[in-house]
Amino acid sequence: MSTKVEKQILVNVPVGTAYNQWTQFEDFPHFMGGVKSVKQLGDDRLEWVAEIAGVRRQWQARILEQVPDHKVAWAATEGATNAGAVTFEDMGGGQTSVRLSLEYEPEGLVEQVGDKLNVVEKQAEADLKRFKEFIESEGYATGAWRGSINEGAAAGTPGVQDAAASRGDSGKAGVSGKVAAAGVGVAAAAAAAAGVAAAASGKDADDETAAAPRDMTPVGGMTTATPSDTTPVVEMAPPPSPEGVPVSEESAANAVRPPEEAAGDDRARGSGI
Repeated sequence: MSTKVEKQILVNVPVGTAYNQWTQFEDFPHFMGGVKSVKQLGDDRLEWVAEIAGVRRQWQARILEQVPDHKVAWAATEGATNAGAVTFEDMGGGQTSVRLSLEYEPEGLVEQVGDKLNVVEKQAEADLKRFKEFIESEGYATGAWRGSINEGAAAGTPGVQDAAASRGDSGKAGVSGKVAAAGVGVAAAAAAAAGVAAAASGKDADDETAAAPRDMTPVGGMTTATPSDTTPVVEMAPPPSPEGVPVSEESAANAVRPPEEAAGDDRARGSGI
């Protein structure tokens, strides 16, 4: 199921200035908190990396229609499934109305929980406010591209149906190590949801006590659960005693223990130090 977000803001600059700044896609990280980088691959192709509420996503998008001082419409071609448009309306008196319309499909438990919490909607609203502050403080655009792309070809606002090629592509999604380590936001909510799912599976509570304690460790942008003690415990039978004499438990343990442990080595198991 897709989610639609629509946000609008009034900026106190002429429509040409607001539009020109929006065409400078690679400057988006300066005023869009969720955008980490945008790379212009061509006049109508962009590569995005974004992180919202601890979820990192990467995708490519194609501009379907671009009309100077009026509209920029796009749809993802691979990666995170999303599409939408930004329109600009001259309100007179040096003011411009900027409207963002976005439709996307959340993927995975973390994004679905974030969707329920309206995380993307709140991020879009905050980003538009930062755009307003950025362009009004400068008073001019950092650059401009005044070309047109398929003017009049795309009626209305593109939806996720226009981004069908990106469906099923994970978009290299991952949970931010910083957010996972802090245990906040949707990562925490997703962890709670996962716990509820595990409880509902019918697993006997007594079995849980036998599980080794686990630490959540961020690795390469993802969060993995690793046992706190990684050294396997091997049960070995005690060696036979000479002439049938019983062997004590302590003697048997020393017989199968590495020499340094038998000598009283106090290093933590599996610590490597």
